[in-house]
Amino acid sequence: MDGIIVVNKPSGSTSHDIVSKIRKKLNIKKVGHTGTLDPLATGVLPILLGNGTKLSKYLINHDKEYIATIKLGVKTDTADIEGTVIEEKKVPLFTEKQIMNALESLKGKQKQIPPMYSAIKINGKKLYEYARSGESVEVKPRDIEIYNIVLIKYKDNRIQFKVACSKGTYIRSVCEEIAQKLNTVGTMSALERTKVRDI
Repeated sequence: MDGIIVVNKPSGSTSHDIVSKIRKKLNIKKVGHTGTLDPLATGVLPILLGNGTKLSKYLINHDKEYIATIKLGVKTDTADIEGTVIEEKKVPLFTEKQIMNALESLKGKQKQIPPMYSAIKINGKKLYEYARSGESVEVKPRDIEIYNIVLIKYKDNRIQFKVACSKGTYIRSVCEEIAQKLNTVGTMSALERTKVRDI
């Protein structure tokens, strides 16, 4: 069997979990995906089957769209709600205008430092492996672009927004940056990938 199927990944499963399940279900060896989603995240996960895996180098570079939620007042070591809390701050009441201004300020090309709890490899070792062992390593910023970012809802110290961005953009880092723009701290509490361009 050759081709592409699009899976709506549930929260709690890794991208590798989904690949393994499909490999067993369809009884084929060559199965891959085109972009990791964190276990917390849900949504669009393109799965490549058989000779379809040859398309990976083309699809992995596509832009993405997400709906994310930030919990303000809490910062964690992983930049998402599943991590250990390392800082807490009292959160003032913001106007929607203030939040929209913070979001708008992130549009465009920029440098982003990936979170330590990520699968990026440095010297053959994944960043989260360094983080878990307490080792320090220099993480160089990456070129990303946020094409559009809009507020969906703000309630009870939670900001839900929609963002269209380039490959390699870490939404966990975007959430922390939004909180910083508002002079507070925050962590990603939910993430759904709604689109991989042209899929």
